[in-house]
Amino acid sequence: MHRPRYDDWSLPKGKLRRGEHPLAAAGREVVEETGVRPAVGLRLPSTRYRVLLGGEFVDKTVDYWAMNAVEEGWFAANSEVDGVSWFPVDDALDRLTYDHDRPVVARLAALPVVTGTIVLMRHAPAGKRNEWPGPDIQRPLDETGRERAQALAGLLVWFAPERFFSAAPLRCVKTVAPAATRLGLPVQVEPDFNESADPETAAARLRALAAAGGSTVVCSQGGLIPGLLAALTGEPGSALRTPKGEGWVLSFHDAEVVQHDQLP
Repeated sequence: MHRPRYDDWSLPKGKLRRGEHPLAAAGREVVEETGVRPAVGLRLPSTRYRVLLGGEFVDKTVDYWAMNAVEEGWFAANSEVDGVSWFPVDDALDRLTYDHDRPVVARLAALPVVTGTIVLMRHAPAGKRNEWPGPDIQRPLDETGRERAQALAGLLVWFAPERFFSAAPLRCVKTVAPAATRLGLPVQVEPDFNESADPETAAARLRALAAAGGSTVVCSQGGLIPGLLAALTGEPGSALRTPKGEGWVLSFHDAEVVQHDQLP
């Protein structure tokens, strides 16, 4: 994008609003500055540089994600951004004004093309198992869990998911239900993502979902996720800790995971 105030070409970016999550801010800024409705994908390198603020230089950090254009909306030149354009990678590297922007684009160009994205979540907090009088499969989210599910809805929609799957327990379904409701999609129960499921079978199911293309959200359980991630990434499950209400963004090229990052 071109900014008339500085007469520069740079990547879309902006400031966080109070309490705003960086990923949601990234999506919002792309919409506001370019008119493009994005689907968030790969995490890209952050940039760090110094800017003059209030008469002194301070450090500034900008986080970036690769994104697919879901829809190119309407753009009107304004005092902040008066031009936006797509460029091939080599042309973009030449056009960018600042050196700190170029490694972001170069990193994207060096990665394999992402053919499918899986956002793998662990269910949000649901109280203590020994304090719930009914069947464990019906144990609901507690107040903290319900708040987390609502907060997740504001993040998961930026991946533009086309499908939602969940393990059978109610707490798993309810963790992703607010996001699915926002998008008018059902949450499909899939036993392959239950805690008792075989990790290799679950990994094969995720590969199949990724092969369908686009983005898919899956909610599973703490007992399965480490083994499932180990089967997909080759890393030890002990290194893939996933707290309740958090998850992973798995970027696939065909059947292979090319990048896995914790959902920030």
